[in-house]
Amino acid sequence: MIRLRLLTTGALALGALTAAAPAPKAPAKPQPAAKPAPKPAPGPDLKIMQVQVILDHLGFSPGVIDGKGGAGLKRAVAGFQKASGVVATGGIDPVTAAGLQKFAATQPVREITLTPADLAGDFVGAIPHKEDAQAKLSSLGYSNPLEMLSERYHTTPAVLIALNSPDTKLMPGTTIKVPNVVTGGRAYPADLPELYKQTLAGLNVDSTQPQADHLVVDKSDKTLSVYDSQNKLLAQFPVTTGSSHDPLPIGTWKILGLDYNPKFHFNPKLFWDAKPGEKSAMLPPGPNGPVGVVWMDLSKEHYGIHGTPVPENIGRTASHGCVRMTNWDAARVSLMVKAGTPAIFQP
Repeated sequence: MIRLRLLTTGALALGALTAAAPAPKAPAKPQPAAKPAPKPAPGPDLKIMQVQVILDHLGFSPGVIDGKGGAGLKRAVAGFQKASGVVATGGIDPVTAAGLQKFAATQPVREITLTPADLAGDFVGAIPHKEDAQAKLSSLGYSNPLEMLSERYHTTPAVLIALNSPDTKLMPGTTIKVPNVVTGGRAYPADLPELYKQTLAGLNVDSTQPQADHLVVDKSDKTLSVYDSQNKLLAQFPVTTGSSHDPLPIGTWKILGLDYNPKFHFNPKLFWDAKPGEKSAMLPPGPNGPVGVVWMDLSKEHYGIHGTPVPENIGRTASHGCVRMTNWDAARVSLMVKAGTPAIFQP
């Protein structure tokens, strides 16, 4: 593991270290041994992060890029193996390692120097918990620049802080380290709303994406897979699929349409965990809204495929029956599908 060390400019003068100390008046009393300082939490493993970054570029998303192993990375590796014709174990065997080695020039981290445009945004501060309070906001945008940059580079604020330092100032001219997920394609379809094109670019979603013949959402594997007409696996993403109260509706559905940067109608009658007395509310759009940056409406009433305000929970927590993805993965899938694309939900 590579550990990043913070260099400091302050230093104690050498003279202060070598000056003679006055003799003690009496022998010093023995002092109890000091407790060892707690070890700092380990930073991201850059070798693991490199694999995550490569898979993210290839369309086999591990979800949040954090330099840690786990179920998300294992699923992403298994998807890559399946698409490569290798037995999908989720482990990096010699054949899989050789396949990934073709992309070894892709570094796990890159440095970027922040510009005013990088830090511009509709920041709303802390998002209130209750829907009626959220409805009063002009948008459910990012809370602050750190959260925005985290989603842009497919990670979390904690990982960005670990790659840099808690003292790093997010201001024009500052150079920071980020996961190397930067893409260059910005030739988005002309019929997309301009604001959504900005959303795609802000999430580092490349405009060149394969077109889906059909989707398969696997409840047990917690993945959404994209296939072509020959049933070849093109891409795979981690998802959260329903709960015991609102199970994933098994069956074959289709996408009816897409709503970009959607508003969200909170109807407490449709939520089993709604509190007594809660009222309906129309929540403004934004990445911190309940369905994130895009809603892919399904032929199953009240169900859709959508983003989330909490990317680190994908694959770990329950949903209200819908298929939930990170904002950047949902935005990527939105470029692969269209009205009429079949979506097969399987156990």
